[in-house]
Amino acid sequence: MSDETPRGSGRYEVPIGVEIAAAWAWRIVVIGLALYVLAMGLGHFSEVTIPIAVAILLAALTVGGVDWLVRHGVPRLLASLGVVLALVLALVGMLGLVGQQLSTQFDDLRDSVVEGISQLQDWARTGPLNLSDRQLADWIDRIQSAISESDSSVVTQATEVGTQIGHFVTGFFIALFALFFFLYEGARIWSWVVTLFPRGSRPRVRSSGRAAWGSLTAFVRATVLVALVDAIGIAGVALILQVPLAAAIGVLVFLGAFVPIVGALLSGMVAVLVALVAQGPVTALFMLAGVIAVQQLESHVLQPFLMGAIVALHPLAILLAIATGLVVAGIVGALLSVPFAACLNSVVRHLASGEPPDTDGMLGEESRDLGDPPPATA
Repeated sequence: MSDETPRGSGRYEVPIGVEIAAAWAWRIVVIGLALYVLAMGLGHFSEVTIPIAVAILLAALTVGGVDWLVRHGVPRLLASLGVVLALVLALVGMLGLVGQQLSTQFDDLRDSVVEGISQLQDWARTGPLNLSDRQLADWIDRIQSAISESDSSVVTQATEVGTQIGHFVTGFFIALFALFFFLYEGARIWSWVVTLFPRGSRPRVRSSGRAAWGSLTAFVRATVLVALVDAIGIAGVALILQVPLAAAIGVLVFLGAFVPIVGALLSGMVAVLVALVAQGPVTALFMLAGVIAVQQLESHVLQPFLMGAIVALHPLAILLAIATGLVVAGIVGALLSVPFAACLNSVVRHLASGEPPDTDGMLGEESRDLGDPPPATA
């Protein structure tokens, strides 16, 4: 008589729910491990991967301009080179504007800071704290000693800053070269990427890339428009209130708006701080009201109208994407996380529906350049 018990007799039977859960569990573990290894690899080569990602975003923004120049008879090589040079000139112009503002208004702002510190000392003496001159002097001595104790790390910090500047310059030129080749030979590069996949999956890879490109293009262009409106609105409020460094504040808001939700808000708080230091709490309150009004216009009018359904992401998904990007790669991760989430959302919706991405009317030549690579010739 055999001691074996059939699987279905009950003693060794595994419930179907446990089998399904175990099957899902090991697959999820493998997928999570693969994503972790991929993230670690990208992070290890961040000096290359981050500039490439920035170049892709810039290409999504400017490839329409290159196509327009090509349609008007400009060779694609010259059109791509001209667009890249225009971007560099725009960046230099913004930095020059900030430098000009700082050089012409820094003295007035410094005087306002000194006056504000003096008023704060007077308030500490006569206000609810009722501090004596001796107590104030003790607090000032403590602050000065704390600053002097950190002098030993100045050399180390300066070395770290120099290293970061070197990495930034290297990444800047990598991004410029990558942007040029993405604009000039985007179709050929995408054709090569598609050939890395098995032959049977290439049509879906091609269509998924087209869906992701359409979503990324719409997202980047809408983000630029939103950032421009934020910058003009907040800088305009600063000009009306005669807050110093209004143009520099506008540039800061424009750059900060590329980090959704939190970027423009934090840069707007800088405008409030400058108003507080320069002209006091009343002006700062008006500046805060102006920042909030611009943010409400962006959240309830511009974002829904410009983004549309093609890059629709739930606010919770945006917050989680930004938080994940901050943990993985800091500020740069927060900058890249939302467009990545938008592309992933579009690809998942496209694959789930099984229909071609509806981006022809929006992208025109761009969708053919990056979504339908030409067949390889013998």
